[in-house]
Amino acid sequence: MDKPIGHWLKHLDNLLENAMEQALQTTTRREWQVLNLAAQETTHTMPFTGVDEAVARLTAKGWLADGGLTDAGRAAHEEISGKVGQFRQKVLEGVSSQEYLATVDVLRRMSANLDHWRVCSGDDHAAKTVAP
Repeated sequence: MDKPIGHWLKHLDNLLENAMEQALQTTTRREWQVLNLAAQETTHTMPFTGVDEAVARLTAKGWLADGGLTDAGRAAHEEISGKVGQFRQKVLEGVSSQEYLATVDVLRRMSANLDHWRVCSGDDHAAKTVAP
């Protein structure tokens, strides 16, 4: 543990971004996240940049229209879901389900601590919310 958590989070995020785009080939990570959210037919906060651009690209591909998936979008989602599942299996090799859940729980609590601190310090910037 020679480097702090921020280093590993940023490093993993960069690796995920690049490797996922290689695995998906026709879709970026951000496009997948928006497409998957639209498939769930729910509004969800997306705390990252590039959401508007991803929506525009998915709309241009004919996968999104009027905030929802088109027939082509549903077909693309189904095809890409399989690739994402394989990608996730590769990423999680050697990590038990208990380790994964514990890691997510720790990161969730750290995020909650910082969200609370940010609000209390008056630096309350809202995350980007996307409705399918």
